[in-house]
Amino acid sequence: MGDEKQDGKVLLVEETKVKVLYETETSLQLDTKAEYPNAGSNSIYSAILSRNEAVKDAKRLKTFLELRDKYVEKNVMFEDPLFPADDSSLFYSRKPSMKIEWKRPSEICENPQFIIDGANRTDICQGELGDCWLLAAIACLTLNEKLLYRVIPPDQSFTENYAGIFHFQFWRYGEWIDVVVDDRIPTCNNQLVFTKSFRKNEFWSALLEKAYAKLHGSYEALKGGNTLEAMEDFTGGVTEYFELSDDPTELYKIMKNALERGSLMGCSIDVSSESELESRTEQGLVRGHAYSIISLEECDEVSKDTRIRLIRLRNPWGFVLWKGPWSANSKEWSTISAADRENLKKQTIEASEFWMSFADFKKNFSKLEMCNLTPDTLQGDERNTWTVSVHEGRWVRGSSAGGCRNFPDTFWTNPQYRLQLYEEDDDPDDEQVACTVVVALMQKGRRMQRHQGAKFLTIGFSIYEVMCGQNQHLQKDFFLYTASKAKCKSYINLREVTERFCLPPGEYVIIPTIFKPHEEGEFILRVFSEKQKKKQKEKPIVFVSDRALASKEIEHDTIRGEKKKKPKRKLLQPEETDEEKQFRAIYQQIAGDDMQICANELKTILKNVLSKHNNIKSEGFSLETCRSMIALMDTDGTGKLNLQEFKHLWKKIKDWQLIFKRYDKDKTWSISSFEMRNAVNDAGFQLNKQLYDIIAMRYADERLNIDFDSYICCFVRLEGMFRAFSAFDKDGDGIIKLNVLEVRHSYFCRSVPRSIT
Repeated sequence: MGDEKQDGKVLLVEETKVKVLYETETSLQLDTKAEYPNAGSNSIYSAILSRNEAVKDAKRLKTFLELRDKYVEKNVMFEDPLFPADDSSLFYSRKPSMKIEWKRPSEICENPQFIIDGANRTDICQGELGDCWLLAAIACLTLNEKLLYRVIPPDQSFTENYAGIFHFQFWRYGEWIDVVVDDRIPTCNNQLVFTKSFRKNEFWSALLEKAYAKLHGSYEALKGGNTLEAMEDFTGGVTEYFELSDDPTELYKIMKNALERGSLMGCSIDVSSESELESRTEQGLVRGHAYSIISLEECDEVSKDTRIRLIRLRNPWGFVLWKGPWSANSKEWSTISAADRENLKKQTIEASEFWMSFADFKKNFSKLEMCNLTPDTLQGDERNTWTVSVHEGRWVRGSSAGGCRNFPDTFWTNPQYRLQLYEEDDDPDDEQVACTVVVALMQKGRRMQRHQGAKFLTIGFSIYEVMCGQNQHLQKDFFLYTASKAKCKSYINLREVTERFCLPPGEYVIIPTIFKPHEEGEFILRVFSEKQKKKQKEKPIVFVSDRALASKEIEHDTIRGEKKKKPKRKLLQPEETDEEKQFRAIYQQIAGDDMQICANELKTILKNVLSKHNNIKSEGFSLETCRSMIALMDTDGTGKLNLQEFKHLWKKIKDWQLIFKRYDKDKTWSISSFEMRNAVNDAGFQLNKQLYDIIAMRYADERLNIDFDSYICCFVRLEGMFRAFSAFDKDGDGIIKLNVLEVRHSYFCRSVPRSIT
């Protein structure tokens, strides 16, 4: 596709890269058993940052304690009504082949314990569920005790105040939530079916898995995933994704710094098709399987004046398959000193852990998944402070689901978020002043919707530089002739896409999108700006959402579409035009003696009037639209229109019809729902983005078109809404306060009595 010129401008074509990942979902239920017979996943308009966790924690704890104490006092075991011990909690598509019995730990073994000698990675062995990605994240979590006991409150037991109820905490879309479960666990032949500890009487890992399954609707919803997803739910951190084939610069240093700062890390081998899942490499690694990264070490080679870099990994299955260099009895161990050899083997505390060289790690694995507790730049040693803005939004089919830059006709309709960056130049000799920004786009609720067939959407984002003070929603032409300033490396079907940028101070707009248009979903957008400690007095990041801008416009200019009143002047009464004479005759014929028309009569009159206008191809308006018209124009509260009110109505219809024709480009007498944003703006209505979404959902047909009847009905209701707000806003400050009677009146009447201008 070549460049095209229009009015001296060159149309830009940007390449959008796409990567599709297969989720890791290997389990023990296939060939591994033959070889190892004993081997045993609100409001959409606001986001809440957890700024006062102490208060929130106290409220959650109170709820859990109230429930627990209630059942302890009654001497009754808690049974969770929201996650019952039946098939609905196990699966949504495929019933397990084995016979499942739900049992409490006391029915499975003697002396059950919640945690024995601390929760550690030896307590996590995968069962008959393909959730190795989750278990890899849990294993990483055990390396950081502070994080671990944030997720797993430790003051729970099977003895003191026991009532069969436990709770766990997860980060979800901007805040921590508490998940309460009972302790009935799926078993078969008195053995745990899913995650278990190597100790038969320890149950924290099994109960944690159950709470996470409840969070996503069922155990089956946990089948297949990416380690990053669970890592983020355990920490609320910032995810980073590395393609090891790209061989990032200083990767070893990045990973070493990350581990020292408490970051969680996992790795896996990509597959190109589902048939490759669970297949093995020549050296025993499993494709499509998630491994935990435990530590990195450097050792001196005895015969050489060099140091070798090693990495320690863990297999959630509870045993090792690695047969390459640095496996248990390989010759490579003899190349390092006895002290180093003893130190490394001492660190390997369980049979599921193994070592390999860092070079072999990069050669054998495809991707590295990292969850940082803060967005600190891992390449350096200096700690930074961060400001963060969080906004929730959605992509709505026909309104704001415009797809990526490959679809220029609809790309501009995507949600737009404005970003203002300020960074003072402390070094006058340094011309490269830049602000570090981390942008994280996360799609919401897809795993919970798996029973409805939902999968992760392929998402990404672009960043454009804009002129200072340019606060309007950017239009199609802007993107046709303007290149993005930054964008994600590729669109990918992960829950979250994160990128780090260094941008010059200025104003930008972030466009979060799905790869294809017309696909719907909800998202949360987090933007972190990095501030060095020595620069604490700088202006912070200013993040303004599309919704906030639009709301401000409504508050301070509510009825922008109406013309200001001009001083009254005495004018001669103009003579009626031929058109006015025609519809006066039609009106008088139908209205009768009282010269008032109801909704049914209005429908008939408009149909007759429209039939005499060749420039308006419409068969008339629905009764619903006519009722809305009367609600708008009825100034005396009779529920009918007189001739003068009808004239004003007809004038509005003609004015709105001219706007309609402007966007009816194919002359089908309907317009695309995406164009409705511009049509509404042309009529003088300034709306926030949620209202544009609602208009598309309410008025567009299955082909995402809005016909003339629906278009006029929408405009009539908008006009009524703006009039009502203006009438109630008596002091003109953009804020109204309604009592219940006024709310009812404005809802049912869609307007308030006022003179027609």
